[in-house]
Amino acid sequence: MNPDFHLQTLAFAGYFLILAFIGWRAYRGTRDIEDFILGGRRIGSWVAALSAGASDMSGWLMMGLPGLAYASGFESIWLALGLLLGTWLNWRLLARRLRVFSQAYGNALTLPEFLANRFQDRSGWLRVLAALFILIFFLLYTSAGLVAGGKLFEAVFGLPYVWAVAAGTLAILLYTSLGGFLAVAWSDVFQGLLMAAALILVPLVALDQLGGPVAALTQLQALNPALLDPFTAGDGQPLGFIAILSLAAWGLGYFGQPHILARFQAIRAPEAVPQARRIAVGWSLLTMTGAILTGLVGVLLLDSPLLGDEREKVFIHLVNLLFHPLVAGILLAAILAAIMSTADSQLLVTSATFTEDFYRRLLAREASPGHQVIAGRLAVVAVAGLAFLLALDPQAHVLYLVAHAWAGFGATFGPVLLVSVYWSRMTWRGAIAGMLTGGLVVIAWPPLLGEVFPIYELVPGFLLSLSAIGLVSRFGGEPRDNLEAEFLRVARRLKASEAGG
Repeated sequence: MNPDFHLQTLAFAGYFLILAFIGWRAYRGTRDIEDFILGGRRIGSWVAALSAGASDMSGWLMMGLPGLAYASGFESIWLALGLLLGTWLNWRLLARRLRVFSQAYGNALTLPEFLANRFQDRSGWLRVLAALFILIFFLLYTSAGLVAGGKLFEAVFGLPYVWAVAAGTLAILLYTSLGGFLAVAWSDVFQGLLMAAALILVPLVALDQLGGPVAALTQLQALNPALLDPFTAGDGQPLGFIAILSLAAWGLGYFGQPHILARFQAIRAPEAVPQARRIAVGWSLLTMTGAILTGLVGVLLLDSPLLGDEREKVFIHLVNLLFHPLVAGILLAAILAAIMSTADSQLLVTSATFTEDFYRRLLAREASPGHQVIAGRLAVVAVAGLAFLLALDPQAHVLYLVAHAWAGFGATFGPVLLVSVYWSRMTWRGAIAGMLTGGLVVIAWPPLLGEVFPIYELVPGFLLSLSAIGLVSRFGGEPRDNLEAEFLRVARRLKASEAGG
């Protein structure tokens, strides 16, 4: 047996032991369904920010984005800039208000519950529709994480793809089903720091091998000048306005991602949001810069060009080329950290949606807190099993899968949530119209209009959803009066409660 294999296995084993310990500690601190879903709304700024960032970026940060930079160079900067601006706007516009209103409206633990309470939806249709969209899009999103995990285990341990995906799925289930939100949040902090360290170290060592940044830029300029032009694709073709807009528009998706928004609901107090925002934006800037640099230096250091989905393994190839096997194992564990930090959050939100919005509301209204937690854990297992089946295609591209799920959530929930916390005249009919419009446009746009209007489906989905909300809300329904006054009143009460506690 190759000794390098043993050293990398040792590094991965240490990583899993840390996660298992976190899961066990969180299991002991999980008493009821609010603890399982939102950690009792008691996480601080650092945990909220790093957990949101780590659960946001997923395997695409370590595989998809470096692969894009490897293939297209500075074209990838538009995607990173859009995501950075979206991160800041999400924390600036939505975080504090969602924290306040989600507790004010019946201590809502899930987004469907918040929307139902916000619009006093007695019919139940708004809640059920929101829950269905979450279940559908998260199956696709979670499967993307499992595909990335399968590729990692396949590359490092030589496992057959199916067994590789199964190994990653079981690892995620280990601590998510036991410890719930606290396990996910604490493990995300550890995983977020590991991801940042890896994406700093790999490009720094690679640039040193190349003789420094100036020498690396000179070599890239000589090899392919198009890689250094943000207005040109990697093949030398000029980027049009639609292509740039499609990349930058990824930032719109932040407003509708349930696994990120759960951190806003769980933060201990609205006053903790500004510090968390600064931490989250700083972490995103650091890690995305490192990911893009990783792809660019890979062009120069790897002898054989990577083609197709092999480009998404550029980080893996560089780590094995540049580092001692034990260090390489630790750095490769950062990919697993990126994958698991998102997949665990997605599984938990899906579990919460099933438990709160289907099981407890429709099937077991009088279920005890203990039974609710058990139902949540079983839901994690069931969703992971379905996502595993979807992830069995080894040809699936991580960035492609993530792009569709990201657009789905962004267009379905983003406009609805943004308008719901600012506009008093929005109605439950407007919310339903916005969700249906955004979700259906994202699903239908690529096959029906993608050839004619080749723009990222999130853009038309988001804009048409906003239009539907405004149009339908103006005709019928009962608007909520004095939303701003209600926000200020509840925010003051929460601040006084935090100061007294």
